[in-house]
Amino acid sequence: MESVIVKDLSLNFGAVKVLNSLNLAIEQGEFLVLLGPSGCGKSTLLNCVAGLLDVSAGQIFINGKNVTWEEPKDRGIGMVFQSYALYPQMSVAGNLSFGLRVSGMPRDEIDKRVSRAAEVLQIESLLNRRPAALSGGQRQRVAIGRALVRDVDVFLFDEPLSNLDAKLRSELRVEIKRLHQRLKNTMIYVTHDQIEAMTLADRIAVMKGGVIQQLDTPQAIYSQPVNRFVAGFIGSPGMNFLDGVLAKGPVFEADGLTVDLERYQFESTDGTGRTVQLGIRPEHVLIGEAAAAMPHTAETAVELVEPMGSDTLVWTRLGGQAFALRVDAERAVRDGDTIRIGFDPARASIFDAVSGERL
Repeated sequence: MESVIVKDLSLNFGAVKVLNSLNLAIEQGEFLVLLGPSGCGKSTLLNCVAGLLDVSAGQIFINGKNVTWEEPKDRGIGMVFQSYALYPQMSVAGNLSFGLRVSGMPRDEIDKRVSRAAEVLQIESLLNRRPAALSGGQRQRVAIGRALVRDVDVFLFDEPLSNLDAKLRSELRVEIKRLHQRLKNTMIYVTHDQIEAMTLADRIAVMKGGVIQQLDTPQAIYSQPVNRFVAGFIGSPGMNFLDGVLAKGPVFEADGLTVDLERYQFESTDGTGRTVQLGIRPEHVLIGEAAAAMPHTAETAVELVEPMGSDTLVWTRLGGQAFALRVDAERAVRDGDTIRIGFDPARASIFDAVSGERL
């Protein structure tokens, strides 16, 4: 069953088109992440679903009800903002219960909901504190709890972890995923952080220029990006892109480099003669004896080594262009070394150099 449906949604600010005939269907209990760079329209889309912005065209349905022109309080949603937006003069318990008290809910029911939210978020010991006495992570838990007590079917998260340090982001990311597993509510989560998207989402909608570029599972987007933009945005470190030409065979040809693409699954005609880009993820490149078993191998000189703790990023050149690979941190690689690398072209991506679309 579809929990949220966005149909032909457009939003204009004067002559500026922010969202353009956007369609999206989110299943009941799904965790969907809207991912993209600043200005791509992801937070704007979330605000339209929440009712904080009036749409220019299109419709929004939540649990089968057309809520396009409904007030936010009548949409059955709970929202967690990037800023905690807590009332500084109120205790944690006061912040959690404020909306319920304003709505006239009986005291017993308010206490029950506050207690349940505090238990789920592990903030029972903080109920009597004020926001000034809380850490950033604790404040964000309270902000999530304020949405949680409303007992709604759809939760909206607008970059809730962006103000936290790396360690807290990692911890709260796990808590949000556990929360979803426990509650099984529909969650729509906005972020520019592809690590958050990959770890949290059932599906990811990658956005650019107010348009969804690809909507699929994290693994499908990682393995088979539909275009050059998606391929470059997903993955850390980023995908290698080599400029070249698609020749008969089919083979990829660049400066002194020929890669046999017999094992590559083309999604359209092979486009022989096109100027293309060959995309290879650094983690798909092997080194040394392991490289010898790969369909394509080459010798190259190490230009730069970046230790990253659990692994090392090694920069070389392939086809006369910068090329990175990841190796185990225990592997001794030094600047100036000549190494043998190898990869399987079946795991690569080929993009048209002009359109950027996957071939």
